[in-house]
Amino acid sequence: MKKIINDPKRVVDESVAGFGLAHADIVRVQMDPIHVARADAPIAGKVGIVSGGGSGHEPLHAGFVGFGMLDAAVPGAVFTSPTPDPILAATKAVDGGAGVLHIVKNYTGDVLNFETAADLAAAEGITVRAVVTDDDVAVKDSLYTAGRRGVGGTVLVEKITGAAAERGDSLDEVAAVAERVNENVRSMGLALTPCIVPHAGEPSFTLAEDEIEIGIGIHGEPGRERVKLEPADRLVDRLIDPILDDLGLADGDRVLLFVNGMGGTPLVELYLAYRRAAERLEEHGIDIARSLVGNYITSLEMQGMSITMLRLDDEMIELWDSPVQTAALRWGR
Repeated sequence: MKKIINDPKRVVDESVAGFGLAHADIVRVQMDPIHVARADAPIAGKVGIVSGGGSGHEPLHAGFVGFGMLDAAVPGAVFTSPTPDPILAATKAVDGGAGVLHIVKNYTGDVLNFETAADLAAAEGITVRAVVTDDDVAVKDSLYTAGRRGVGGTVLVEKITGAAAERGDSLDEVAAVAERVNENVRSMGLALTPCIVPHAGEPSFTLAEDEIEIGIGIHGEPGRERVKLEPADRLVDRLIDPILDDLGLADGDRVLLFVNGMGGTPLVELYLAYRRAAERLEEHGIDIARSLVGNYITSLEMQGMSITMLRLDDEMIELWDSPVQTAALRWGR
């Protein structure tokens, strides 16, 4: 194993500390219990948006803390849910009196620990709502979940929901926006290589030199099938077809097309994949109204990609275009 680390047990603490130093104009970092909050939080009268989960998926979630997106993020150990205490601390840190929304990826530990933190916050007089993201079409259940996994669509939920909170929507209104985005977004990914969790020191699964995993999860969970390596266009088709079938897109629909790298895939390959995805959508008469390409929800150094499509309406487009200033996404300010 070759990694730029010191003690494997300190990877998350040292990384989060470095993140805070690098982006002190946007965030403030609390190490005990660990969480990352907007530098200007709490904002009186504004709904607070909190997300989090296991580390190893950077820039998710801390990279999306800032104006127009998340108010706080809670990093767990690598591929491990944060415990209720830091989630509660983050919730309290961003409570401006209008309530707090938790955006939770559908993994059993995340769901349970965020629920516990919400109960603790309620006991302290903070109103909390939660939206669980479950956009992965690859599987209905996995080693980590009951139901579909929350993957790339989480980034889009966080951006659009954060914009709704920034414009002054109520907690119920913000939650409704998050639910609507989640209902209209689907994702699927593939892996060319496994990743190595620092404290494990060995690959999380094995693939032969000529094999890839279709429908992989962001923690290395199994997908739909293991196949021989194929040309890029065929790989994109294997991801696009299930999304189109599940989302039920029709001629004239508008979408946001998001091609995401899993951490070890160069942009030259992601844009090559985007070209094919755009061709397929054009064949179906689907309008790509917005796009995003890059490494935004990763799996350490895994080589691979995921494709996410969100069916857009006028309000979603307006909220997507709204200004955002975070470490990983920024425009309009």
